[in-house]
Amino acid sequence: MHDESRRIEERVQRLHDQRIKTAVYAATVPFEVEAWQAPGEPVPFEEAAAASYEPFAMGTPWGPPWGTTWFRMRGQVPADWAGKRVEAVIDLGFVGDWPGNQAEALVHLTDGTPLKAVNPLNQYVPIANPATGGETVDYLVEAASNPDILADNFSKVTPLGDKLTAGDKPLYTFRSADLAVLDEEVWHLDLDVQVLRELMLELGEHDPRRHEIAHALDRAMDLLDLDDVSGSAAAVREALKPVLSKPAHASAHTISGVGHAHIDSAWLWPIRETKRKTSRTFSNVTSLADEYDDFIFACSQAQQYEWVRDNYPKVWARIQESVKNGQWAPVGGMWVESDGNLPGGEAVARQFVHGKRFFMDHFGIETKGVWLPDSFGYNAAYPQIAKLAGNEWFLTQKISWNQTNKFPHHTFWWEGIDGTRIFTHFPPVDTYNARFSGEEMSRAVRNYQEKGGASRSLAPFGWGDGGGGPTREIMERARRLADLEGSAKVVVEHPDEFFAKAREEYPDAPVWVGELYLELHRATYTSQARTKQGNRRSEHLLREAELWATTAALHAPGYTYPYEKLDRLWKTVLLHQFHDILPGSSIAWVHREAEAEYARVARELQALTAEAMAALGTGGPRVFNTSPCDRAEVIQTADGAPVYVQVPASGSAPLTDAEPPQPVTVNGRTLDNGLVRVEVAEDGTLASVYDLRAGREVLAEPGNLLRLHTDLPNYWDAWDIDKHYKNRYTDLLDASSVTVVEQDPLLGAIRVERDFGKGSKITQTITVRAGSPRIDIETDIDWHETEKILKAAFPVDIRAPHSSAEIQFGHIQRPTHTNTSWEAARFEVSGHRWVHIGEPGYGVAVINDSTYGHDVSRTVREDGGTTTTVRLSLVRAPRIPDPEADQGRHRFTYALLPGASIEDAVAEGYALNLPLRVADAAGAPEPVVSVEGEGVTVEAVKLADDTSGDVVVRLYESRGGRATGVLRTGFPLAGAQITDLLERPLEDAEIADGGVPVTLRPFQILTLRLRRG
Repeated sequence: MHDESRRIEERVQRLHDQRIKTAVYAATVPFEVEAWQAPGEPVPFEEAAAASYEPFAMGTPWGPPWGTTWFRMRGQVPADWAGKRVEAVIDLGFVGDWPGNQAEALVHLTDGTPLKAVNPLNQYVPIANPATGGETVDYLVEAASNPDILADNFSKVTPLGDKLTAGDKPLYTFRSADLAVLDEEVWHLDLDVQVLRELMLELGEHDPRRHEIAHALDRAMDLLDLDDVSGSAAAVREALKPVLSKPAHASAHTISGVGHAHIDSAWLWPIRETKRKTSRTFSNVTSLADEYDDFIFACSQAQQYEWVRDNYPKVWARIQESVKNGQWAPVGGMWVESDGNLPGGEAVARQFVHGKRFFMDHFGIETKGVWLPDSFGYNAAYPQIAKLAGNEWFLTQKISWNQTNKFPHHTFWWEGIDGTRIFTHFPPVDTYNARFSGEEMSRAVRNYQEKGGASRSLAPFGWGDGGGGPTREIMERARRLADLEGSAKVVVEHPDEFFAKAREEYPDAPVWVGELYLELHRATYTSQARTKQGNRRSEHLLREAELWATTAALHAPGYTYPYEKLDRLWKTVLLHQFHDILPGSSIAWVHREAEAEYARVARELQALTAEAMAALGTGGPRVFNTSPCDRAEVIQTADGAPVYVQVPASGSAPLTDAEPPQPVTVNGRTLDNGLVRVEVAEDGTLASVYDLRAGREVLAEPGNLLRLHTDLPNYWDAWDIDKHYKNRYTDLLDASSVTVVEQDPLLGAIRVERDFGKGSKITQTITVRAGSPRIDIETDIDWHETEKILKAAFPVDIRAPHSSAEIQFGHIQRPTHTNTSWEAARFEVSGHRWVHIGEPGYGVAVINDSTYGHDVSRTVREDGGTTTTVRLSLVRAPRIPDPEADQGRHRFTYALLPGASIEDAVAEGYALNLPLRVADAAGAPEPVVSVEGEGVTVEAVKLADDTSGDVVVRLYESRGGRATGVLRTGFPLAGAQITDLLERPLEDAEIADGGVPVTLRPFQILTLRLRRG
């Protein structure tokens, strides 16, 4: 037989694209359209319905950036359309084919009932099936003219990312708004041909099935009457039935499809627009559920449900009905799909607490899995946190974006730092926005790493990132691919069902130990530094407010614990941990609002803490220590005078001078407190840090070396830092001044000022305090660079085989060598409050109060010694998607801690982030809880969420070894229980000698619920 493949493929493509697809709508009648431009921000439906509308012609430009235009559309179904399927079809002037970042609209009835959204890939609204003829149609359409920030593939800087800079020029030209007859036979033919043609093109050239499909399509096209596509469509479909009905091979891979609509809670649009996106997408989803009984939709992010509940009650009611019908599956159990690296441990726990409670309260459903397809890597504490929240499985997809190494598994057991394992899946389709194209189906099978051990994978299907969700076309593809020779089989089912089957099939799945590091988007540890600082500060202020509110509730008559305020403030902080807000990858509008929200949160939490301390009574100044460690340190009082104080962990003490071990001396540019001697060079670097206790020089080269690198990644500016950034840099060695600014027996400080670059200025105050080896570097930057990154380097004379970085509820070790491509790919990593490097007998930590990104490397010197260098990433200057990212003022502190053990790093990390607070209070009571025993660290103290008055304490083992201790209470203890993160009892805890004995494995998290006597 002659090879006619090319002729057939080209013929089928042209007939499909130019004749079949264009005949899907058999007849159209235009709507009569009027318009009203809402002033400023979006308005409620009632206001729009009462507005004055003016005639609007098709082909008219509309929609200033971030504007809202309401359209009134009126029409009447022609009488001769009786018996036909009639729809409204609306084209707002869509650009491209991505529904999430351009014009979108929600269609309402005149009584305000939302019907369905329209976007580029979902332009219809059902009217009647079948029509009786003569129906009157009257819609109010809320159209959002959101700008296309993704235009030109993120290659151009744009001012459109903030309404303050976007201008008011119309972005779109309205193309059409019609009543239309859907020719169902042609529509189904369109899908038949699409599915077969895409399958054919994915099969091998020597595969008989490819040629069988090709010739079947060729013969079928002979039956297509080009002058009457509608009349001949049935015959063409009949001819294709044999080739569409051949069953899949018995060994075919099974893809469990679940409807999905990834809606970023903010990204290339502000939070206010996400609230509308949820209503549009969820209206589409519930409408699709009415059409397809076999449709199942998985949806995470309790915050988005709450927005719909509060703003779109009719859509909320439809969601509740879909949940009851089993077609809507709440998943994930988190408040938002947060970033996987940057939120603190307690914040990750609260993501689950607030998320799972919402689903239980409103749907009576406890979610079983973690749904985080799009975060930029996942910390190694997740398995334990997830299991303690009652989860059985974990889903992600983003690791497929790895720049260097292909992740070796798709289904596996993920083991965390404490040894907890959770069953995990990573869809081989490599997208969370699947549409069951031939290419996707082939990729899923080809890519699947578990061949021979397992035979099934999951595919979230539906348009996403900016919402949109599944469409009827995707559902029709799934039906055709349920059992089709040459393809994987598709079954639409709940993700819980998939995970149950996958685990049963593959109980001995391989194990991956440690973090799921994404070899891409490493700059998200640093971009938008003020957003990150706001998060860090909020987490610690929440800890403070809860501890002292608990103290006041236990000991101050008449004081009422602020449950509702704390709940609201936690939810605000959790929302801003979303994986495009906290990582710094959103438009300017998002980060401008985030900074304002963090400032508001800080004011409210400071007030709550002050109220709690005031409730304890007055009696003179006292020092309050929120840290879980005893403190002896120098603080500066309101009048600026330094005082050396000693304060117990989670407790308070009078503001009285204690005697420090040795005073600070200042000699020229040298600071000495008997523990460390610090010499500042003329250029402002640390020329020497000598540990007087150990009798050794800490630095191998000048420390606190500020290096300004060129930083232009290959593609995703705000997200990425590519390895070539290291090759071009300028060391900031020209200090404009080096001045002693504090010279007191309790502290000495030297200020270094530098001007550099495009008018940038950095002022650093290097401080040594009595009684502490910690060297603080308070930093004030006025930053005006572009496409640069600023790093601070500490080259330490230590041969460290690995670095240790704090993560949630523990720390992780990473090799300092680059033996393999996996290690080399970790050239930028994340950590929380500290990084530690050490050799047997000696270690050094670098502490910070708001910095996450860093790198650690080592070299061997000519003298045979090893230099291990820790470099903190301080601030970046990407221009896309926010042209002014990080510009302006930044204030933060980092510190060098010589002679530090891991325990020291933990204690000083808390100390730097939880500064001692002075308040006028009476003789304060004993700490709510205290711990006897090393390594048992208190992370949270609060009252139980059920308002019972029980005290809840969260502990963890912080050193990485076994720990034993006793938890003692500052109140009469009547009973104790071990609970999960949601404060539900797991077992009774022993009480002995008035305390609770505690034994923890390495990095174990333990939540105790304490009943008061």
